[in-house]
Amino acid sequence: MAGASGLAEKPGPDPAARAQGDLAAAIHAWQAWLAEEKQASAHTRDAYARDLDAFLGFVTGHLGGAPALADLEALTVADFRAWLAARQQRGLRRTSTVRALSTVRNFFQWTARTGRASNAAVKAVRSPRLPRQVPKALSADDAEAVLRAVRDTAPEPWIAKRDLAVMLLLYGCGLRVGEALGLSAREAPNPGDEVLLVTGKGRKQRRVPLLPIVGEACAAYVAACPHPLRGDGPLFLGARGGALSARRMQERLQQIRGLLGLSEATTPHALRHTFATQLLSAGGDLRAIQELLGHASLSTTQRYTAVDAAGLTRVYEQAHPRARNPATPSQS
Repeated sequence: MAGASGLAEKPGPDPAARAQGDLAAAIHAWQAWLAEEKQASAHTRDAYARDLDAFLGFVTGHLGGAPALADLEALTVADFRAWLAARQQRGLRRTSTVRALSTVRNFFQWTARTGRASNAAVKAVRSPRLPRQVPKALSADDAEAVLRAVRDTAPEPWIAKRDLAVMLLLYGCGLRVGEALGLSAREAPNPGDEVLLVTGKGRKQRRVPLLPIVGEACAAYVAACPHPLRGDGPLFLGARGGALSARRMQERLQQIRGLLGLSEATTPHALRHTFATQLLSAGGDLRAIQELLGHASLSTTQRYTAVDAAGLTRVYEQAHPRARNPATPSQS
């Protein structure tokens, strides 16, 4: 059972281990800047570390040895294109490559700004074009089935309560998984609370209505958690008492979708999409939904209108007689 119980998270890669002295020192300083000045979440910092580690792995093979800052300064547009081509040959998704390129550019911008190294070529590399993505939401029945299935895949009762509380924060309040896992023990929702203060991207705060069932689920988890929950420490803990990671929640949804036979689109973020889509389907105001989701731009929220329109189209095609048999002439 140990493997299924969510042991302590494996430490993420250390990109500095792939670098020579001055570059390794720069990477450590950049990571400290992300944490202390940019106040990037642990989830974001982990993603950046993985992206930069993979890039430096390619550079090491490309150049025949661990790079230093001077080697990064000397990279050409052709070198960056070779890296992108290698990712494509490995079958990596475009969305992943766009994010990786953004990470690498962020690092180079920082090295230039701090006077460590400068490379204009990385700015000249064209980012892969992405198709317009429509958020993948679950049906109401599938979302409820996911919540019911939590206990069937949890190795211990308290873990089932923990995961249910997290998933209800995503589905019932529209939180990002990082926002839910970023709650401190002091911020734990209670059954009588009506509003939850959420700290989102860029440290921006917003208030979201708190359904009683969400507060009750969080209180049930707090009461059952075998590890001490301390003030400003994380609310949601892993099996060994460390902070629960987004990766662990992704694994839990993977287990559940396998159990229920749901698509690969059944992810923690899909629960947030479902929250927004159901509000829109019920007549929710787009501006209000934007505020609830913490979107900086209304255009981001407007993607959900495509989801709702797709649902309406399916209903029409299933129910309208002319949609089912368009060749039949109308009766006068």
